[in-house]
Amino acid sequence: MCGRIIVAWEEILPVASDTELSDWVREAPEGASSSWNLPPTKEIPIALTSPKTGEKHLELARWWLTPAFAKTFEPNWRYPTFNAKVETLSEKRSFSPSLKAQRCIIPVSGFYEWTGPKDKRIPHAIFGKKKILPLAGLYAWWRSPEGEWKLSATILTRESAGVMKPLHHRMPVFVDDSMIQDWLDPETVGDQSLVDAVAALAVPYSETLTEHAVRPLQGDGPDLLNPA
Repeated sequence: MCGRIIVAWEEILPVASDTELSDWVREAPEGASSSWNLPPTKEIPIALTSPKTGEKHLELARWWLTPAFAKTFEPNWRYPTFNAKVETLSEKRSFSPSLKAQRCIIPVSGFYEWTGPKDKRIPHAIFGKKKILPLAGLYAWWRSPEGEWKLSATILTRESAGVMKPLHHRMPVFVDDSMIQDWLDPETVGDQSLVDAVAALAVPYSETLTEHAVRPLQGDGPDLLNPA
């Protein structure tokens, strides 16, 4: 799974122009700030391409997808939607509409996973081979009764591999450079075969990750990344 991420704009922006996300990540979205301890329900950056205009955007979206049919935008804690399993993505009513043409990438600096018994959980900071770690996601627009549009998103997960396997049985889907354009193209058919292709390439990507244990996460700031 993926339940805590790192978004350090001072690291992401200087290198974005040299990545496949260069057309999307030009500057931080309005209101964005760096965080080394970003949990679900908070705003995360998502790169997307408008299905209507084809324009490429980097937006802030709440990290907890609310489908258009939901009666309220408030998170339903009984049915968490901050992660979505790739194996059943096309079957789930909450996610399948977004799969068709509302796919996104969450550009992060890294994320955390925990090991050990419940009373002695050890957090691990995990990073990619580049300063931007592209995570596959879906987004949805929800309209309030007053006509206000709100944006939310989820991060896709799959069975763990590579560096992640000893840490947790699930990991985020890392998007290989070769799949970024297709994943973000709303004209590309969004079906289970596309998801399977992206998820498969996350396996070799996972072998290039690095990780180290850190102290229990309290507060926010780059000091959280110091090795334990």
